[in-house]
Amino acid sequence: MAEKRPYLTAHNDVLTGGIVLAATILFVSTGGSAISDVIKSLAGMGAGVEQLLTTALLLNVALILFGYRRYRDLKIEVRHRAAAEERAQQLAGTDPLTGFYNRRKFEEEGAALIARMQIKGKAVALMMLDLDHFKTVNDIHGHAAGDTMLKAVAERITAHVPPETISARLGGDEFACACAFEPGEPGEMESVADALVNAIMEPVTHQNGELSVSTSLGIARSDRDGDTMDTLLRRADIAMYAAKNAGRNRHFWFSGTMEDELFRRNAVEAGMRQGIAAGEFVPYYEQQVDLNTGKLLGFEMLARWESPALGLVAPDDFIPIAEETGMIGSLSFAVMRRAFTDARDWDPSLTLSVNISPSQLRDPWLSQKLLKLLTETGFPPSRLEIEITETSLYDNLGLAQTIIASLKNQGIRVALDDFGTGYSSLAHLRALPFDRIKIDRSFVTSMMGNAESAAIVQAITRLGDSLGLPVTAEGIESKDIEQRLLSLGLAKGQGWHFGKPMTVEAARSLLAAHKMLAAEEEALPLPDDAGTAKTAAPGR
Repeated sequence: MAEKRPYLTAHNDVLTGGIVLAATILFVSTGGSAISDVIKSLAGMGAGVEQLLTTALLLNVALILFGYRRYRDLKIEVRHRAAAEERAQQLAGTDPLTGFYNRRKFEEEGAALIARMQIKGKAVALMMLDLDHFKTVNDIHGHAAGDTMLKAVAERITAHVPPETISARLGGDEFACACAFEPGEPGEMESVADALVNAIMEPVTHQNGELSVSTSLGIARSDRDGDTMDTLLRRADIAMYAAKNAGRNRHFWFSGTMEDELFRRNAVEAGMRQGIAAGEFVPYYEQQVDLNTGKLLGFEMLARWESPALGLVAPDDFIPIAEETGMIGSLSFAVMRRAFTDARDWDPSLTLSVNISPSQLRDPWLSQKLLKLLTETGFPPSRLEIEITETSLYDNLGLAQTIIASLKNQGIRVALDDFGTGYSSLAHLRALPFDRIKIDRSFVTSMMGNAESAAIVQAITRLGDSLGLPVTAEGIESKDIEQRLLSLGLAKGQGWHFGKPMTVEAARSLLAAHKMLAAEEEALPLPDDAGTAKTAAPGR
């Protein structure tokens, strides 16, 4: 029905106009001959007019009055309708919570601003803001608190940007601003960005408490990074994520290297999705030795990507992407399956250490999945040691306790990795039944030239002794470090001093040479590129 209203209004206007016009013509034709007689009759000076003419005259007057009233009503209706349409257009382009433009309206107004500034010889800076940890506010305090925070952020943006700025809430906790500035004076936009970052960081009062977030902000400029809103939005978004990846609560200007890095990252992600299914991710093995005797105790499994397009890719380049995209679980289990198959016929005294990522430790079915994999590959649980970093325990300590208890019930040992880098190491040692502590490599590699690192290594060693927990030192890269650790009483270590991480072929060659394969094999020569020229094996 709503779609027919314009037609009905126009029809009513025509009908009303026709009535008024017909009444006017009729009035002129009848009134010209009868009105003088009517006036004389009313004044008592004549015999009056015929009844028919009198009726026609009065009908004319009534029709004219009706038409005028209808015309006035239609004008009021048109005015109300125009106001309603204007209000609807305003709502269609505005975010109802903050009063800022929405994305569609922002793109329209921003494009017009760019065109105006090009004529004036000015540039437009497009700032993209994303709130850091906003989801935590909603999760802990509720969506009403989140709305309070979003409105407060909008007010602070308005207070700290130039008067002619176009501001928008693009959705969720993402905002954008477009400001004109002199191309040769970008410092003005630097000051605005700094002010926004500092202002948004201030706590927001809500009920009886305070809410806190920070913001990551990216800036793109129309005179250098693109002169269309689509391009500027995309490149400001790239700069914003660069700020987020650099630690959050800061701002970055867009640069071409950021876009290059994004293209590379997308290529890596696409390659990873194909590579996991194609079996391109393989285990490498780093030796773990007894520092007193030189005996090989086991290996730590490290993932490597043998990419046909990119070559051998180190974990620092693909593990963060796997974490972000949710591929870490499938990647980790694919590599573990190969490692368990590789190691099942090694000497029974050799252990295999495997790292578990923080996201995997949030999976309540982790222990069941591991047990299933061990059963399928025939690898003994007693030879497996799972390494968990301190940072992975922060999100849900209760779930971590359940998973660790389940792993230990299956005979799997659990080590606390990167010890000393977290904020609550002692609390974790008390709350969780670990079998081993691993000192973070950053302390070990620097202990010869840094007194603080040496003191930390010594303190962790003594702590392990007092708690009855074996301690492993990572990052042993020289004989001097090895001797220093021995003097502290450390019994187990690993690092490039004993050989770089090696392929399964190199590991089997090493084990065969020292008769540590369950099925005896003829020793194969050690490849030069396996990092084992300096073999730290039993009896070295």
